Amino acid sequence: MFKEFKQNTVGTDYVVGDIHGCFTMLEEKLSEIHFNPAADRLFSVGDLVDRGPESEQVLDWLEKPWFHAVRGNHDDMAIRWPSGNMDVENYAKNGGIWNIKASPAYSAMVAEAFRSLPHVIELDTAHGVVGIVHAECPFDDWNDLRRVAITKAKGELTSKAFRHVEDALLWERDRIKFTKNSPIANIYAVFVGHTPVKQPVALGNVLYIDTGAGKGGRFTIFNITKWELA
Repeated sequence: MFKEFKQNTVGTDYVVGDIHGCFTMLEEKLSEIHFNPAADRLFSVGDLVDRGPESEQVLDWLEKPWFHAVRGNHDDMAIRWPSGNMDVENYAKNGGIWNIKASPAYSAMVAEAFRSLPHVIELDTAHGVVGIVHAECPFDDWNDLRRVAITKAKGELTSKAFRHVEDALLWERDRIKFTKNSPIANIYAVFVGHTPVKQPVALGNVLYIDTGAGKGGRFTIFNITKWELA
């Protein structure tokens, strides 16, 4: 549920908006910014699959040692699909045809891989500690989210007790819906996706970077090391 990363002292760290199965487009963007897989790292705000044409490549990407993602709501749908906890019509409408048509064995492999994705990533940088979640931080203080996520990761919090926090991490849009500019305490910045925007949006210290690659838009990649758009 929670994963920490130390500062990258040999290369550059980047964070990218929702991928949605557009892996060729992402590779082209990484080539454009001269991404170096031997030293650089790419972090993802989740939603790795659905809508785009190449969701089947996701397992290959999750094996890349320089690629690190949090769980998005579409990734969560793929977790629920093999267990029958996902309505087929709703899943298809949300871009899950690639998984619906896949073999049960393959869908189970995808679900298992996604189940290992954290809900929260915390990354040390030269600017300060940076957080990454998919949709929204459900607390005004990052330390509150950190404590809950670590407790869940240790198995000391039931899935039922974690449910309302998980729902917010995967689905919530209150901050951007109501234009909340108050910063989240005890964190330098938080990167989120989930809500497509035409241009990256900053509300307080929360940065929205899903610019709709899976809906005919483009990828936004932020250079965390230099603190600028890549």
